[in-house]
Order: sequence, then C-alpha cells, then structure tokens
Amino acid sequence: MPNITPNVAWLLLAVAGLLEVVWSISMKASEGFTRHLYTAITLVTAWLSFWLLGIAMRQLPVGTAYAVWTGIGAVGAATLGIIVFGEPLTVARVACISLIVAGILGLKVLGGGSAA
Repeated sequence: MPNITPNVAWLLLAVAGLLEVVWSISMKASEGFTRHLYTAITLVTAWLSFWLLGIAMRQLPVGTAYAVWTGIGAVGAATLGIIVFGEPLTVARVACISLIVAGILGLKVLGGGSAA
C-alpha cells in the first residue's frame, strides 16, 4: 500500500476507533462469547480496527495514534454502556469522559503531527 497523507491517517484512525467501540459493545453483548453472532461481530470488527490502526501508524506517531484510538474506544464504549446497557451516569463519570475527549482533541490539535 502506498504512503498515506496525514489527513487520511487521521480518518483511518477515527474509523479504527469507532470499530473499537463496536467490538467492545458486541463483546459485552456476546455474553462471554456464548452468543455466536455477537462473537463474530467482535472478532471481525476487532481485526478491522487493529488493521486500520496499523495503517494509520504509518503516518502518525505511535503514542498519538494509540492514545487517540483507545480514547475513542473508551469514550464510545462508556457512552454506549450508559445508553444501551443502563450503566450508571454520574457527574464523576461524565467529568472523566470529558477529560478523555479533551486529551484526544489536544493530541490532534497540539501534538498530532506525522511520524515522518
């Protein structure tokens, strides 16, 4: 695969992060990998997420890419956990999620240069 631009790398990283949300939620829905459809969704989306993360890392620094990827996954999973699974919504939880979002934005705006 040819080199990618930083903008494409960021787009791929965002998609990889969203796929991380999908696989984490489907893993919970799989009930310990006992529900086969959700298990399959988990495995496929996890593989795609890792693959896209690896491609994005061709252009982005590893620390930035990994932090943003896990941040998107953490924020998305926590938010959907509240919405879909009825997990508690507390002021402390919202504050911590907000800090993660601030960190992701900070890495993109202040320190998200290319690795090359």
